[in-house]
Amino acid sequence: MNTLFLQWKVKLPPQKEVITSDELMAHLGNCLLSIKPQEKSEGLQLNFQQNVDDAMTVLPKLATGLDVNVRFTGVSDFEYTPECSVFDLLGIPLYHGWLVDPQSPEAVSAVGKLSYNQLVEKIITCKHSSDPNLVTEGLIAEQFLETTAAQLTYHGLCELTAAAKQGELSVFFRNNHFSTMTKHQSHLYLLVTDQGFLQEEHVVWESLHSVDGDSCFCDSDFHLSPSLGKTPGAEVGSGPPERQLQVDQDYLIALSLQHQQQQQPPPQDLLGLSDLELAQQLQQEEYQQQAVQPVRTQALPPQGRGAISGRPAGERRPRPKAESVCVLL
Repeated sequence: MNTLFLQWKVKLPPQKEVITSDELMAHLGNCLLSIKPQEKSEGLQLNFQQNVDDAMTVLPKLATGLDVNVRFTGVSDFEYTPECSVFDLLGIPLYHGWLVDPQSPEAVSAVGKLSYNQLVEKIITCKHSSDPNLVTEGLIAEQFLETTAAQLTYHGLCELTAAAKQGELSVFFRNNHFSTMTKHQSHLYLLVTDQGFLQEEHVVWESLHSVDGDSCFCDSDFHLSPSLGKTPGAEVGSGPPERQLQVDQDYLIALSLQHQQQQQPPPQDLLGLSDLELAQQLQQEEYQQQAVQPVRTQALPPQGRGAISGRPAGERRPRPKAESVCVLL
């Protein structure tokens, strides 16, 4: 539905902030019924009508999930299910990034053109086989699923970036989740829909440039969100991902330190004091510290350019006494 909203194929009444799942399904149903077949031949019209009927049948399931089964051969390869007809009718590309690396010929041979469900069945069959070759093939396929449990591989990310079109709105499938995806200046972005970012006006898109989940948050113009420690107007795509990731990590560390400071209770001797009393007590403690500190002499200049002395400032280095020299004739 988010993709349809961004495409202006579905519009909500102004000032509407809350919508139920039933209302969303009603909008989606009306959008499907408004589609007209492009071909006028009788056979194609019958096929189109069958797809519409299949799509309307699975509408109640959309509120809880879709039955999607990926194939590991291409970013657009899915086993056909009635749920896939919804994307076909709406003209919304459906992508995934769970691909086998062609540089691993053993994994390519073990996985083949099977879908995920078919590969799981093959692994179970091969592991209980008496043929050592089949057992080995099953172990290789099982290892592929375990090492790519994030359902996004480096090869898949490269193919996904190449397949997506500039400015295209599509749907990205990963870990049983569907996300609205777009491509801006050769970079992929996912629409942020997490409830935790509801009040973050400058968090709209999340970059998709890493398999490990490292990402950057951007505003509606694909500029790095100022709430993450960077000034507005700097595009995410203009800098390297490593620099943007460092900004995100610094921001998270700052939030963690702030949270720890807030969790620490104030000293017991400061509880119950008013602002004036607290200021007076702190000033008195500062006076006492200054009275206790000894008077220091002037510090020596640094030894050479950029040199840092290991002694405290103001402490003079004792001079060694000159030794007497005897000359024997």
